[in-house]
Amino acid sequence: MGSTTPAIRGGAVRRQDTRRRGAVVAALMLAMALAALDATIVSTAVPQIVGDLGGFSVFSWLFSGYLLAVTVTLPVYGKLSDTFGRKPVLVTGAAVFLLGSLLCAGAWNMAALIAFRIVQGLGGGALQGTVQTLAADLYPLAERPKIQSKLSTVWAVSAVAGPGLGGVLAAYADWRWIFLINLPIGAAALWLIVRHLHEPERERPKEPENPENAVHARVDWAGALAVFACGGVLLTALVQGGVAWPWLSAPSLTLFGTGLALAGVVVVVERRATQPIIPGWVWRRRTIAAVNLALGALGLLMVAPSVFLPTYAQSVLGLAPVAAGFVLSVWTLSWPVSAALSQHVYRRIGFRDTALLGIGLAALILCAFPLLPYPGSWWQPTLLMLLLGAALGLFQLPLIVGVQSTVGWSERGTTTASVLFCRQTGQTLGASLFGAVANGMLAARLGGAGDLDSVTRALDAGTAPEATRRAIADAVHAVYLGAAAAAALAFLVLLLVAPRRFPVRDE
Repeated sequence: MGSTTPAIRGGAVRRQDTRRRGAVVAALMLAMALAALDATIVSTAVPQIVGDLGGFSVFSWLFSGYLLAVTVTLPVYGKLSDTFGRKPVLVTGAAVFLLGSLLCAGAWNMAALIAFRIVQGLGGGALQGTVQTLAADLYPLAERPKIQSKLSTVWAVSAVAGPGLGGVLAAYADWRWIFLINLPIGAAALWLIVRHLHEPERERPKEPENPENAVHARVDWAGALAVFACGGVLLTALVQGGVAWPWLSAPSLTLFGTGLALAGVVVVVERRATQPIIPGWVWRRRTIAAVNLALGALGLLMVAPSVFLPTYAQSVLGLAPVAAGFVLSVWTLSWPVSAALSQHVYRRIGFRDTALLGIGLAALILCAFPLLPYPGSWWQPTLLMLLLGAALGLFQLPLIVGVQSTVGWSERGTTTASVLFCRQTGQTLGASLFGAVANGMLAARLGGAGDLDSVTRALDAGTAPEATRRAIADAVHAVYLGAAAAAALAFLVLLLVAPRRFPVRDE
């Protein structure tokens, strides 16, 4: 009897650990749902928000302000999670996000709502980066695709359900419930994290000169402020350039000049810092640098379908907004399925070659879009989007799992944050770049008259000729070719910079 007791106890401990890990995974999925829903649920309620608060001329900052705050805080939260642990960073970020949600629900005008959305974004950066880092902490390499595919599914469901849920709440309740609904979801996630997430004690890194002395945890506040200021200025220049003012105007040139000067300040400050927010090894290691650049290109190419395909579906194919949304949403169905199955590929041929296969297929699919007949049928772009989602699932997940497996616990937060930062920055750059491409193509086809927004409004009002529809088709085709070029750039970066076999660390 006594000989079986340890086995019984061991089994009970393992079951308890499994239940605890399951509770933490549920918390991570809820936290990710907060960030994922917020990216889509607000968009359909804009008419009601503007009708109540006014401020139509600046409502785009509801999205831009949130995106800026998320993007520039990612590196800061990544370093903090490596320094103090994931749990305090995640709890703090979730609390800030929920505070921002509560403030948004009580906003009295558009300026206040934009400010409170920025507060939300300050917490959203911690949610996105720390959840992805904890996913790698919880599972060994062999099991990591399971949690990543679950998180991808959360994004897929949120992309499909978010706009519909936002529309229902705005139409039958009040737009403020779009933010209030975050509170019970976030409270449940916080309770599970506080109760079930117990991080083991980690040995502090040693001083190189005195290996017997542990390095004291320090926060590089000067570096954090410099990164925040530099990222905020440059991303504002990209978001507003060509929209609020011309690209070569004084505001654009001033912002870009200031951003470049602040980038120099970041380099100087980080070189002098003992524990910098953005360590130099993030770009000195071939694997991390290649993945950063490749996922930056992914953020760039994702703009083409997510921003321009709905316009194409409504203006060229003549679909209703709901049907146009379906054409776009199908890639969120194939993406997580392909990501979950990618482990069977990268276990055979490696992380890099699997990603090369995925992005190579994506480039071919993007090149096929301009070959669609005019005006064509709804199923043709739908099929291409289904295939594109499958290709990108094969591309993104192996890179994230692979790069997280090349570093230890004390570097994983910084590494994950750098990857997500580059992808977010790519999306911001893509929105500006492809907007300029589309408007330039329209100007060439229509003799310099109008931009994509004004032309689309004319089509909706039924006042635009058939030539305008063809011009929009040509503009979107040009954007997809630009996205194919971004995919080709990612392919070349992985082929020429990334090692064929990622230097995976023993666990």
